[in-house]
Amino acid sequence: MERVTIIGTGLIGGSIGLGLKASQLPGVEVVGYDDSSSALATARKQGAIDISARSIGDAVDGARMVIIATPALAARSILQDIAGRLAEGAIVTDTLSTKAEIMHWAREYLPDNVSYVGGHPMAGKATSAGAAESEATLFHGRSYCIVPSPDASDGAVQSVVGLANLLGAQPVFMHAEEHDQYVAAISHLPMMVSYALFSLARESAAWQDMRLLASTGFAGATRLASGDPQMTHDICVTNGEALIHWIDRFIEELRRYRGMIADDPGELFKALAGAQLKRDAFLAGADKPEREQMDLPSASEQMSTILFGGFLTSRYQEYEKRMRESEERNRR
Repeated sequence: MERVTIIGTGLIGGSIGLGLKASQLPGVEVVGYDDSSSALATARKQGAIDISARSIGDAVDGARMVIIATPALAARSILQDIAGRLAEGAIVTDTLSTKAEIMHWAREYLPDNVSYVGGHPMAGKATSAGAAESEATLFHGRSYCIVPSPDASDGAVQSVVGLANLLGAQPVFMHAEEHDQYVAAISHLPMMVSYALFSLARESAAWQDMRLLASTGFAGATRLASGDPQMTHDICVTNGEALIHWIDRFIEELRRYRGMIADDPGELFKALAGAQLKRDAFLAGADKPEREQMDLPSASEQMSTILFGGFLTSRYQEYEKRMRESEERNRR
C-alpha cells in the first residue's frame, strides 16, 4: 500500500481526500490527521480518509506524499514536527495561500532527502466551511499553483502536477514571490475589503436603520468576511508586505474615483463603463492571456513516473487503451 497523508482535514484537505478516493486508485491508503477530532471524524465518516492517525508522527510514517492543508502559520511547527519522521524520498506539498514564507520554513526544517513542492489550489468557499462542506469536485477546472523549491526532484514536481490533474485542476507554475504578489491582489485584498466594508457599516451609529436596507449588493460585497478568521489572519501575517502594497494601491484607486465623483462626472462614466466591459470580458474568458509554459512531460509520462510510487501507471494505460478503442470504433 502506498500512503498519502493529509494534515488538516477541513474543507481543502477533506476535498483532496474525497478527490483521491473518487479516483479509485488501487493500492492507495489515505491517512488523515487534524488537531480537531471532530474534523477528523467527519473526514473519516465522509470517506475522505481511510485511517485517522492519533499523532502527526504516526500520520507521516512511511508516507510517499504529505499534503499540509492547515492555516498558514501552523505549517512552521508541522514541518518541524514531521521532519524527523519522513521517509527518504518523500514529497511534502501544501495547499496554503502564501508560498514564500512556507518555502523558507521548508528549506530550514526538512531534510535534504525530502522534496518540497509548494501548492495552492485556487478554490474554496466564502463561508467558514469545514470538513462537512468538502467536495470531491471542488478543484475541477480551477487553477492549481505549483511552486517547487529549487532542489525538488523532477519526480516530486511531476507528482504534484499529477495530483493537480487527478483532482481535475489546471497546474500553473509560479515563483513563490510572484505567487504571493498576485494572490495578494486578486484574493487577499478582496478579503480585507470585505472585512473593512462590513466593519465600517456595522460600527456606524446608523447601523440599525442601514441594516433594514442591506440587501444582495451589500451581502455580496461583504461575503468574504464570513470566512475563517484564523486563515485570514495567517494570510495577513505571512504575506503582509505584498498585501500592504495592494491596499495602498487600492486606496489610490479609491481616491481617483472620489476625484471623478466630485469633479468630473463625464470621466466617471467612462471609467465605470470601461471597468464593466473589461470585467465582462474577464468573466467570459475573452481576455485570457497567453502564459509561457514550462517544458513538462506529457500527461502519459506524468502518470508513468513516480507519482505516488507509480500506482497511476496501469490506470492511465487502461484509460488510454479505452480511448484508442473508442476512436477506432468511431472511425468505422
